[in-house]
Amino acid sequence: MRYFLIYFFLSLPGSLLAQNFELMRYNENYSGLKDSNRTFYKKVKYMPLSQNGSAYLSVGGELRQELDYAVNEDWGEKNLGRDAFLLQRYHLHADLHLSNRIRVFGQLRSGLEDGRKNGPRGIDEDKLNIQNLFVDIIPYKKPDRTLTLRIGRQEIQYGSGRLIDVREGTNLRLYFDGAKVAYTSPHFNVDAFILAEAKVNTGVFDNISTRKINLWGIYSTYSIPKSHKLDLYYLGIDRINSRFDEGIANETRHTTGARFSKNGGGLIYNFEAIYQFGKFGSDAISALGISSEIGYIFDRLKGVPTVKLKSDYIPGDDKKNDGKLGTANPLYPNGGYFGMNPQIGPANLISIHPTLSWNPHKKVTLKFDVVFNWRQSTEDGVYRSDGSLRLSSSGSRERYIGTAYITNISWDINGFLNYNFGVQYFKTGSFINDLIPQHQNGFFVASVVGFKF
Repeated sequence: MRYFLIYFFLSLPGSLLAQNFELMRYNENYSGLKDSNRTFYKKVKYMPLSQNGSAYLSVGGELRQELDYAVNEDWGEKNLGRDAFLLQRYHLHADLHLSNRIRVFGQLRSGLEDGRKNGPRGIDEDKLNIQNLFVDIIPYKKPDRTLTLRIGRQEIQYGSGRLIDVREGTNLRLYFDGAKVAYTSPHFNVDAFILAEAKVNTGVFDNISTRKINLWGIYSTYSIPKSHKLDLYYLGIDRINSRFDEGIANETRHTTGARFSKNGGGLIYNFEAIYQFGKFGSDAISALGISSEIGYIFDRLKGVPTVKLKSDYIPGDDKKNDGKLGTANPLYPNGGYFGMNPQIGPANLISIHPTLSWNPHKKVTLKFDVVFNWRQSTEDGVYRSDGSLRLSSSGSRERYIGTAYITNISWDINGFLNYNFGVQYFKTGSFINDLIPQHQNGFFVASVVGFKF
């Protein structure tokens, strides 16, 4: 069936292929199709349920197949060696608009893993589950301003994804249960939310919500002329048995932050600073982090080459057992921010990350990255992309963690079908070499076909 669908959409006329899918599928709006020609595809995307068209149903989905080949993902620590495995993702959603002010959005997901030596990781497999299921109520609506109350299971993503991201790159995307109030206008948006995360199990409808508010916050964005944006936010988390190199304890952490960015042609940039405070067991939390990205889009040159330089200063803990925790917590970060198969996460980290991208064809993008990684504090360890502890400091005085070399090619075959191929080589640095006697450099290849409708 899936191959029939792919073949069908590949055969659609070019006039129907100008389809732009959103990262969050619930942000797509197909009400504009009510007066268009009733082709099969448009009938699927817009099914009127009322005479004036304000009530309608839209259906969509996604199929993704990812073949991965990894060598020494553990840098030789547990002698994992070579591994090849297949990841599959299937999504199906329905968007029901009962009126201009009430809407129900539901999405099923199935994530499957096959062939991995040590079985699926927590990001790989969930045979069948509900990804989104929420009700939107709009008590205030003007042509350019709305106030929306969203209740239920939902995905969220803010800013550049350094702290709150849906994690599109992994086989399983993140979701939360709770409520959000969102105000949108041409120049100012603000969200306030209280949410509970879930424990993912690999079976059918067996995931368990914590049923406890453990993520809350306010996130605002101001649009400034000439493609500038200013984000101001506060985020809070409450976690049981958080693990840092300092130890294991319950954690209540507050994050305040600001982000100033510019997109578009020519000079682009993205500067972000956060301060975190709270309690880790009986210890006080205090962490200040700074991230920057500056680049230039040569929009008048063929292929629109773009160069960027990212840098991050993300603190670690300066001294163990001193009554203070200085390690930054990335909360729910974008796993691919530090590479396509990131082996280093945004905690106790200084990184420098130059990138070059180029479009040799309007549907093809080439990207080259190099990521240099150091420990910010030699008293703290190395963390994974989700913020969990990977290697303890173990008394090592070495700072350099390693260098990732990444090449990626992306081909938008048409408006529905995309192909990505990436290669990553990780050369271990003095810190890993100090801790792992039989240390090995890492190698990773991914081939991903994605289809959306």
